[in-house]
Amino acid sequence: MKVLIVYGTVEGQTRKIARFMENVLQEDGHQVIIANAVEEPPEPDDFDAVFVGSSVHIQKYNTLIRDYVQENIDTLNGKPSVFFSVSMAMASSIEEEHNEVEQIAKDFLKKTQWNPKKVWHMAGALKYTQYNYFKKLIMRSIAKKEGGSVDTSQDHEYTDWPKVKEQVLSFINNIKEHK
Repeated sequence: MKVLIVYGTVEGQTRKIARFMENVLQEDGHQVIIANAVEEPPEPDDFDAVFVGSSVHIQKYNTLIRDYVQENIDTLNGKPSVFFSVSMAMASSIEEEHNEVEQIAKDFLKKTQWNPKKVWHMAGALKYTQYNYFKKLIMRSIAKKEGGSVDTSQDHEYTDWPKVKEQVLSFINNIKEHK
């Protein structure tokens, strides 16, 4: 099966997740093309399945991802597709945080008129070592409120890798079964 993965990232965790998905799919025997939204990704026409992912920052998804979806809406709605949303809110134990991110995704999909077969919400990472002083303080304050790590001397990853692998393989196997 030929799979396209397009992602938008700010701090790199969405790229890392997309690369992980690429490896899972390749190990399962699929041909995968992966593209960062800033590098003019290919149109989805020639692919059997499309995965599109973006991180949430300031309650919004990457504008290049929004543009990509809108430019390719008919094709995306006509084939098996997944939207994977990456945010620190999904690492929170606060249910309202999860609900807020789910609503941001619903609003994004409604605005773009995209109807992916699946929407996956994934926890991101705190990249303290990459933040400037001000952002480090803000992210530490948020992490403290939500029960995350406040150790700013290192990065902290919250992505559930076994779950990502299970979702990807389950989705692809479901497509194969219905072909």
